[in-house]
Amino acid sequence: MSNGAGIQELMAAETRASQIVAEARIGRGDRMKQAKADSAELVDSYRAEKQQDFNNTVLAAGGSGGSASAKLQATTNGEMSVMQGMFQRNQQKAIDVLLSKCCEVSLEVPAARVRSTQKIYG
Repeated sequence: MSNGAGIQELMAAETRASQIVAEARIGRGDRMKQAKADSAELVDSYRAEKQQDFNNTVLAAGGSGGSASAKLQATTNGEMSVMQGMFQRNQQKAIDVLLSKCCEVSLEVPAARVRSTQKIYG
């Protein structure tokens, strides 16, 4: 019976070991989740601090920032109107080039194609 008792004892030890390993895995997962949450909180606070520093720098350097935004908007609108004019002037030229390339059809058969066809069928 000592053999049977030894086997039972080994099986019980293996069961306990697997429970310990399972608990360790669960604990590790919980620690990883907590570390991830802590790091996200740290990153968010750092990001907010840097954003506040940036906002303060912008306000100190440019005042309200409204005039720079209006200047940028005016420049953008001017460039867009120039591009629209260029588009209107060149629109028909582009269409003509595309149509000419699409409608050009060469009816000549290359010599290499003729030779290869003759070899296959000839």
